[in-house]
Amino acid sequence: MANRLDIIRYSTQQAFREEVFATLKGYSDLLPISKDAKILLKPNLNSNMNALTGNTTDLRILSILVLFFKELGYDNIIIGEGTNSGFYRNRIGVISRLRIDALAKHYGIKVKDLNYAEPHEVFFDKGVKTQVARDCLEADLFINLPKLKTHFETGMSVCLKNLMGCLVGQESKKKTHHNLASNILRLNKAVRPHLHVVDGLIAMEGLGPSRGMPVRLDTIIIGTDPYLVDLVCCRLAKFDYKRVSTLRVAEEEGLLNSDHHKFVDTVDFKGIPRQFKPPKANLFARFIHNPKRQRYFMAIRNTPLFSYLASTKWFGQFLYLTGLRQDKFLREEMHFSGLSVDETLCDECDLCRDYCPLGQELPKDLKPPNEACIGCLYCYMVCPLEAIKFEGNLGYLEEQMRQYDHVIRKLHNRGGKKNVE
Repeated sequence: MANRLDIIRYSTQQAFREEVFATLKGYSDLLPISKDAKILLKPNLNSNMNALTGNTTDLRILSILVLFFKELGYDNIIIGEGTNSGFYRNRIGVISRLRIDALAKHYGIKVKDLNYAEPHEVFFDKGVKTQVARDCLEADLFINLPKLKTHFETGMSVCLKNLMGCLVGQESKKKTHHNLASNILRLNKAVRPHLHVVDGLIAMEGLGPSRGMPVRLDTIIIGTDPYLVDLVCCRLAKFDYKRVSTLRVAEEEGLLNSDHHKFVDTVDFKGIPRQFKPPKANLFARFIHNPKRQRYFMAIRNTPLFSYLASTKWFGQFLYLTGLRQDKFLREEMHFSGLSVDETLCDECDLCRDYCPLGQELPKDLKPPNEACIGCLYCYMVCPLEAIKFEGNLGYLEEQMRQYDHVIRKLHNRGGKKNVE
């Protein structure tokens, strides 16, 4: 068993970058010899809710990894993800809304929606055929970048669950739900990332993956064994691993064993927050999504009539209100004209600078013209005094601000307090 694992705590952007660089050099045996090698970074882009909600992979981590490989001379770097089926079905560009494409353009690298990738056939439970992106199998270095969050179907979503984004298109993703935990493990046997870097900077508790609440951990976990890393994440969240269906089935199959548990017992978890709240769905959603009944619901959901109804606004709202759908597929795009600073409110707390994925000198660099800004809006969202002003039309982002604005600003207060006991 490969039991290599590192836990890094965030302090400042510069210190964090230096520590991540130093840690990654400890995995130098994984680095390709050729500088033309294909490096695939696979984040979790579950929805258009950004990383500060606890939903998706933080751009700060992606930025640091890109800089690490570029400084070593690698140029063939791809950020690839097969985004959530609902957004894919509704032709909503999550990659664009999360500013992944803008980040890639800034660094001169590639970005790819794996829903449209060249497929390779693999098998799920009972011989069911499905398709994964060939990019995930052919990358010379494949790094899995999951978000640490609770999940109402599997209990928790980290390394193992994140490979769902390697599946090509909605049809492939739907097939996992016939036996979700078992099929996720089959997917992990077919697709094997070389390294896992878990985003626990802002994690999620409660009704994840899209309707939970952010938890500030200021932590990332790096390792080579997804079963070990996921087990560590459970301990980090003070979460019973047996409530995580993928780990429970992995233990039954011998993929998770006593060596994993012994290793986790040696890990220092001092300073870790209180126990994560479990992903408790409402009674109706729990009834429908019970594994004993879910295959019947999936059979109905996959019919043309249901697919048509699900695409309508009124029925989509019904699914959201009943808890059968976690996301709102809003079509109105954001129109971003720029950011400005009200200097009468700004007290130079430096939070905006610390959260900028590009490491810009904020708030000074917000003054126009700022051609380097990718419009991620992290600085705007964390500013505790609302001194940073958005110029334009929020569009779909208005829903995120409605749900999380006060939560995010409180979480990232000037005192830098975390969710500690």
